[in-house]
Amino acid sequence: MSLKADESTFEAEVLGSPVPVLVHFWAPWCGVCRLVEPLLLSLQDEWLSSFRLVDVNADENFRLANQYRLTTLPTILLFQNGELCHRIEGINSRDGLKASLAKYLNDCSHQLVGLEPSIKIQPYTGA
Repeated sequence: MSLKADESTFEAEVLGSPVPVLVHFWAPWCGVCRLVEPLLLSLQDEWLSSFRLVDVNADENFRLANQYRLTTLPTILLFQNGELCHRIEGINSRDGLKASLAKYLNDCSHQLVGLEPSIKIQPYTGA
């Protein structure tokens, strides 16, 4: 099961999480987003408590979508210790997505500290 987050809960659910967090930015009109969701849920079941899955509706959370510079949906962001450490955009296949997630999540589960973020973005502080 994935958690739902919005601009008011993002900091607590994602940035304050003690485990790695996959944030799935999606929108109701996005067909690929609907295809990706079951795969993310099955990976969460497969890898048990290795990560937390959080869904964010990009249409309803424009400030977050803007802050993380979303250019396409779905976009999946991986956070570790409150820092953005990986981003997946332009999902072409289930296998490609699974391989990419496996690589980064396995790295996170073996090194729960010390990941160098690929992008530094200030946390969302609200309106």
